[in-house]
Amino acid sequence: MNKFQIFVNTDFCKGCGLCVAFCPKKVLELDKVTGKSTPIRIEDCIGCKTCENMCPDFAIAVEKEGEPSPYENIKSGGVKED
Repeated sequence: MNKFQIFVNTDFCKGCGLCVAFCPKKVLELDKVTGKSTPIRIEDCIGCKTCENMCPDFAIAVEKEGEPSPYENIKSGGVKED
């Protein structure tokens, strides 16, 4: 069985909760302190990318375990660092 990683760019996440509402496995919750999306049951993720596709702010990425984060070397605002 494939394992997945969920990356949440907290600079982009506004805490709207769409990812939480649409995740079929209830992997995500909104953090009680920050109000941002947080993966809490990552072992239940099936890699469907519904959370990623529903996010209006492009703040979530789902990748197979071992793949690099798409947010590495990216500043707030989406500008890639050299």
